[in-house]
Amino acid sequence: MMKAVGYQQSLPISDSQSLQDISLPVPEASGRDLLVEVRAISVNPVDTKIRAKVTPVEGQWKVLGWDAVGVVKEIGPEVTEFSVGERVWYAGDISRPGSNAQYQLVDERIVGRAPHSLTDAEAAALPLTAITAWEMLFDRLQVEVGKGANSKSILVIGAAGGVGSILVQLARRLTNLTVIGTASRQETKAWLKNLGAHHVINHHNPLSEELAGAGLSEVDYVVSLTNTEDHQAEIVKSIKPQGKFALIDDPASLDVIKLKQKSISLHWEFMFTRSLFETEDIRAQHDLLSELTELIDDGLIKSTLGQHFGKINAENLRKAHALIESQAARGKIVLEGFE
Repeated sequence: MMKAVGYQQSLPISDSQSLQDISLPVPEASGRDLLVEVRAISVNPVDTKIRAKVTPVEGQWKVLGWDAVGVVKEIGPEVTEFSVGERVWYAGDISRPGSNAQYQLVDERIVGRAPHSLTDAEAAALPLTAITAWEMLFDRLQVEVGKGANSKSILVIGAAGGVGSILVQLARRLTNLTVIGTASRQETKAWLKNLGAHHVINHHNPLSEELAGAGLSEVDYVVSLTNTEDHQAEIVKSIKPQGKFALIDDPASLDVIKLKQKSISLHWEFMFTRSLFETEDIRAQHDLLSELTELIDDGLIKSTLGQHFGKINAENLRKAHALIESQAARGKIVLEGFE
């Protein structure tokens, strides 16, 4: 048996039954799966959304968690990329049990070797947000990698959170984009400046006015990571004609007709698409995690770990979910080791 944290009812995080310490059988690797002994995890908004909305089958436990660093303990018969004993990192598959457990099965095609230069906790902060940011920039928006002469600009709304913190770094290190992030508190503004944002503006004010105040006009790309419906009119106003608008959140409504006059294209990013549908390019997540490991070990990208919440248990995970639901988190919340 293994230790895990799970739930059987969708409850407010203030309820002690919303996440519970449990024991489950250790799974066995088959096919292309790795059995990973989990050493560190991080918590993402998707964890809180699923806990609030998805009720498990009666009598079953739902185990959350889509970020992990660990060591391969067993491999399936079809595995070709990894060996027992290797230290790996990944975000996993939303349709399978998550990383809030001592052992987890994960398809090798969405796993990378963890950076040598980061601790388990530092590395655990990155996979889901890094995959999301990478796919957003290079697959959805098709931003060119390189430092060519043709400079374009990108506005990142909600840039101080987990995805924004890595997206800002990727844009600065790998592209020639002028990077504008939004934040409202002094500590989050300083955080973004430290990560490399050229400009930081306040999303509590009209975005177009904030851009003008920074000496900027329209931008080529807008990435909205949170509260998209509150900003849509200003987003359309701030994008250049034939620009691109991308988002990851779940607005209650989105009036796409407003994009027509400027021929603005709309792009969704959901990092679980490749694993959920086993797309032909599912291995792209292994490849990008491998590239990210090199960038980190070369000192070009740094961990976005914001806070360490201690051991992996129900009490600490409830505290992490509560902070994320408050929308006051800076960077990523990480937990490490089982008691």
